[in-house]
Amino acid sequence: MSDLDDERRNRDIPPQLDTDALPVLGLEANAGKTIPRGRVFSWALWDWATQPFATVITTFVFTVYLTSELFIPEDIRAQGSGAEYDLALSVLSRDLGIAITIAGLAVALLAPVLGQRADRTGRRKRWLAVNTLLLVAVQASLFFATVEPNMFIFGVTMVAVGNVFSEIANVNYNALLPQVATPKTVGAVSGLGWGFGYLGGITMLLIAYFGFIASDWFGIGSGNGIDIRAIAVASAVWTLVFAIPILLFVPEAPRPPDAEKTGFFASYRVLFSDVKRLFDTSRTTFWFLLASAVFRDGLAGVFTFGGVLAAITFGFSATEVLIFGIAGNLIAGLSTMAAGKLDDWFGPRAVILGSLSVLLAAGMALFFLRDAGPLAFWIAGLILASSVGPAQAAARSFLARVTPAGQEGQIFGLYATTGRAVSFLTPALWSLFIGIGGAQYWGILGIMVVLAVGLVLMILVKLPEHVR
Repeated sequence: MSDLDDERRNRDIPPQLDTDALPVLGLEANAGKTIPRGRVFSWALWDWATQPFATVITTFVFTVYLTSELFIPEDIRAQGSGAEYDLALSVLSRDLGIAITIAGLAVALLAPVLGQRADRTGRRKRWLAVNTLLLVAVQASLFFATVEPNMFIFGVTMVAVGNVFSEIANVNYNALLPQVATPKTVGAVSGLGWGFGYLGGITMLLIAYFGFIASDWFGIGSGNGIDIRAIAVASAVWTLVFAIPILLFVPEAPRPPDAEKTGFFASYRVLFSDVKRLFDTSRTTFWFLLASAVFRDGLAGVFTFGGVLAAITFGFSATEVLIFGIAGNLIAGLSTMAAGKLDDWFGPRAVILGSLSVLLAAGMALFFLRDAGPLAFWIAGLILASSVGPAQAAARSFLARVTPAGQEGQIFGLYATTGRAVSFLTPALWSLFIGIGGAQYWGILGIMVVLAVGLVLMILVKLPEHVR
């Protein structure tokens, strides 16, 4: 028996863990294989299928509807302005934020354990299907959020619940990445999924705007919010149709042969034990989870605050903000798919470091060119958009490359949890710098600080030698 076997036995390291001495990863099982192209596209279509929930429901359309004057008491709405009117609107936004925060806490608590349980039972696809169908049901239920103040709570509750189902489904979706990629193609495949997501969100947003809001292609009108409510149903149908291929054509990940059945609450004890073991035996994975949590929060801030920055600091109209949003997401989608090849050629770490560096340069240019008008925002903003997607896709690729075989669901669950755990960073620094500087554009520096810290942490994370 070798010294390595003695050490493994003494440290109680299961054979699937990823160490420099024992490079057994889920992706390694596909080394030298050719993955059918149809299987890859079926997997990527799930991103296309579910992105409208984030783009249309959560960001641009439905939450805007819920936090509008339509859902404040009629006597206050009739005032049209004033302190009481403004307070009523702010309460709607506050309550939406509270609901989304509660949803985030639920994801942080549930994601790694549910991912772990899916790993142990070999049922990632089953739970992907269950959570996707629940997301479809939530979107369809929003049709009943009619224009009545007492329906606001129903609406924001469903949006928050949808966020939970979406995030949990994403854990199982990401965990299936080793089923559709090889060590040489994982970057391109991950980029294809992210790119499809951006393009799917844009397509549904255009359908929503021109088909239901601006032109009313379907002749349903807008009374009682029927146009916005119908958009929610259209998003549900979209998700249902385009989520079918992954369930039909992507194979289930095999169940680990030594997996034991564990009760739900006992799974938390197993989780803590596995995290400690991960720190001992797969240090790269552990530290990457920390670094990526920081820079992913900064990436989210670029899109979260980009629209309000364009409107207030650079003088964009509401229509111009929407047009920029469509252009920015299109650029992000195309650049993400293109950068997938760079990931496979030079490695995900290089793509992440390069993207974060470009983001910092463009962000600082935007800060110093704040008086140059809309053209400066168009140029720097599109450069920012072109770099966000590649960093996101490369982060998923990086994690897939260093995740221990049989633990993909749990590790991607931790990926979701760590992201949620630091999701306060960018909003807090955005607000802090605005308070210090006294103008909105100072918030750019808050986002840049988060990205800079993420870049430094990522520089310290090295791919294991066998992965390089």
